[in-house]
Amino acid sequence: MDTTKDTVWPLVFACWLVATASTLGAIFLGEVMGLTPCILCWYQRICMFPLVLVLAGALFPLDTRVVRYAFPLAFAGLGIAVFHLLVSEGIVSEAVTPCTPGVPCSQQLIEWFGFLTIPMLSVAAFLIINAMLIAIYFKAFK
Repeated sequence: MDTTKDTVWPLVFACWLVATASTLGAIFLGEVMGLTPCILCWYQRICMFPLVLVLAGALFPLDTRVVRYAFPLAFAGLGIAVFHLLVSEGIVSEAVTPCTPGVPCSQQLIEWFGFLTIPMLSVAAFLIINAMLIAIYFKAFK
């Protein structure tokens, strides 16, 4: 029995679940609720959407090398999400962002539970995916 497979497969699956939930959430917010994403949201989508396919492809059969393909996307997405969070919280000026006048990056379109915003959700999703990819790396290659 391969213990590496038994410990790594659930982590890859969990990464895929987070990426899929995030992708479906972004599509729901844009297409169903009619919220127009800002430029920083689009950049985060560019990093998140391919993760659904990359991680799914690594599940059957298990490919532990998925970290090499998924981590750069997840890490870049995390950087953009943190920057977006800093802009939306007013820590970084919107003047330094590539956002268009019609859809500002600093506007908080949704605030659930009085504090949870779209940039916070994105940071959380990318943090979880990055943490699990790092765990996969150490379980599979160390």
